Amino acid sequence: MTTMEKVRPAAPVAPWLGGKKALHKTLIERIERIPHVSYIEPFVGMGGVFLRRSWKPKLEVANDLNGEIVNLFRILQRHYPQLMEVMRFQLASRREFERLRHIDPASLTDLERAARFLYLQRLAFGGKLGGVFGVATERGARFSLSRLEPILDAAHERLDGVVFEELDWSDLIRRYDSAGALFYLDPPYFGGENDYGKGMFDRDQFAKMADQLATINGTFIMSINDTPEIRETFADFHFDEVRLTYTVSKDAAKKVGELIVSNREVVAGLL
Repeated sequence: MTTMEKVRPAAPVAPWLGGKKALHKTLIERIERIPHVSYIEPFVGMGGVFLRRSWKPKLEVANDLNGEIVNLFRILQRHYPQLMEVMRFQLASRREFERLRHIDPASLTDLERAARFLYLQRLAFGGKLGGVFGVATERGARFSLSRLEPILDAAHERLDGVVFEELDWSDLIRRYDSAGALFYLDPPYFGGENDYGKGMFDRDQFAKMADQLATINGTFIMSINDTPEIRETFADFHFDEVRLTYTVSKDAAKKVGELIVSNREVVAGLL
């Protein structure tokens, strides 16, 4: 464990489609069994795995093509008090949600952009990017500064020293690959390629990903939905099957199959 530092894990700062709420413990257990000196996430999203890890290697890289995510994390890392001040008097309201949703983020300062994005993601139904205002009859609004402050404070602390990138996943892997690198990939699921924005990721990239991952010097772990097409595309790697239950309504649940794919078998025992 000489390359690792024990740190306090943090929760994601906002809901996110595919946020790994049901799978993060399984993934982190596997991550912590693999010796590595650098940890890289090409699709970090809201950090559902990244922030929850409690061991920190020498280098951590958080990447996402969504510039709003990268800007929010950068502001959380470097300008946390100023972000809190910008949000100090923000109200949870449908009218304010719609007003902010229709503002062009390019017209805002980086601080205003971060506050806008966080507000929208906290209040969007299901954490869906560009989603509608979400309400629940049995709890208060997710945007409450008194509830949000400890979450943001923990994330600010956890993001210390993290390198942020806004690159295509393939370019990122090429730049950071090494014998001591560990990549965790959480790409859009097969059949949901446009869930995070049209044109951000297309189905042809799965085959490109499999080809590139077969040649890297480091180790990778990938979580993906279990489909015949994914099994065929990544057939040269190790598969772990995971069955998860997702609540799809107040009275119904849905069982789904997911795969954890890797270029190495993970043995029992922590680093």
